[in-house]
Amino acid sequence: MSSAVRSTTHSDAPPRLLAERRRGDVAMVHSWELVTAVDGPGTRMTLFLNGCPLRCVYCENPDTWRARDGVPTTLTEIVERIRRYRPVFDRTGGGLTVSGGEPLQHRVFLERLFTECHRMGVRTALDTSGFLGAKVSDAMLDVTDLVLLDVKSGLPDTYRAVTGRALEPTVLFGDRLSERGGRMWVRFVLVPGLTDAPENVDAIVRIVQRWRTVDRIEVLPFHQLGRHKWHDLAIPYALEDTVGPDEALLERVRGQFRELGVPVY
Repeated sequence: MSSAVRSTTHSDAPPRLLAERRRGDVAMVHSWELVTAVDGPGTRMTLFLNGCPLRCVYCENPDTWRARDGVPTTLTEIVERIRRYRPVFDRTGGGLTVSGGEPLQHRVFLERLFTECHRMGVRTALDTSGFLGAKVSDAMLDVTDLVLLDVKSGLPDTYRAVTGRALEPTVLFGDRLSERGGRMWVRFVLVPGLTDAPENVDAIVRIVQRWRTVDRIEVLPFHQLGRHKWHDLAIPYALEDTVGPDEALLERVRGQFRELGVPVY
């Protein structure tokens, strides 16, 4: 199931919308999905927000990069939608996951949303690169039950080639989560010829070894499902001829992560 979330704020003037976003009354929404065994345990409502400071060369949703391209949607609307799915979440052990783009561009909104979820007894998960983690309040982390932390590379140069940004903020955010006891699933996108070098994967292993609260590692094989969006947006696409990893490569990389002693998928 996938749908753009409808808004009651389309007619607002930009200054008013900006003020509402700063207060966390409104977020810029791309879409939502109701899925099982994806983006966290149980059946999840995954809410995709617009806006991202990274420019990952393999991004499958480049239409989420700019916040202004999202649908302004009120906190009340989203909370009511979540409330309707509470029985499903209760039966399956699921809950809400917020993804993007980069959801931490909506930090005030997220803190308010996750607080409302906890009041309803709905579990929360945050899917993030961690790049903006230094700006996240402890109060928000207190109402975040799980972080899906995307570690896109273990080598700084490769990380910058993938994202256009620095690796260190992600590592520091993971350190902070681990010190606080925050549960994590680490995600890594395996792209042949880009992120698959053994030394790059070993570098991620060394980083994750620092984090005592990682429950699982997910090795996500690169695919071309988002290529048409790059074409539609007329953005140059560097991975036009790249194919996904074969089973031998997937198994080699998963084997490197198994050294951590946590489940690898």
